[in-house]
Amino acid sequence: MSVSPPRPLDGPVPLDEADRRLINHLHEGFPLCAEPYHEAGRALGMDADEVLARLEALLARGVLTRFGPLFQVERLGGRFVLTALAVPEARYAEVTALVNALPEVAHNYRREHRLNMWFVLATETPDGIAEAIARIEAATGLPVFAFPKEEEYFVHLRLPA
Repeated sequence: MSVSPPRPLDGPVPLDEADRRLINHLHEGFPLCAEPYHEAGRALGMDADEVLARLEALLARGVLTRFGPLFQVERLGGRFVLTALAVPEARYAEVTALVNALPEVAHNYRREHRLNMWFVLATETPDGIAEAIARIEAATGLPVFAFPKEEEYFVHLRLPA
């Protein structure tokens, strides 16, 4: 499924009961079978086309920012690290392009803070993090602040139906 990047939300977005049930159901796990959208829809009283249409609409409206697997990269021998930069406003677009050009950058967020650019680095090996940080520092001339995960938490999201 390919959808344009979501637009920023200006406030709460109304969801109908079917959207809420779909989000809750898929948050519990995506069916691993030959026809997963059909299977998800069957459990919710929808057909596969409705499931796909609803997901595409939720992504397009910015209610969902992504729909896809989350991998435990550490179990595969890799590493994730949350990182940040303090980017001068005049260079923000330039630095964003430099950072986002690296394949190791999973996603990038602007924040209203001295550290105004936050992004996640994902590498195939633990040593890849230091290499990616060194490339970003060399390309931007800015120090990268790395915040390695100390403990993992799972936040269980449930929307009232």
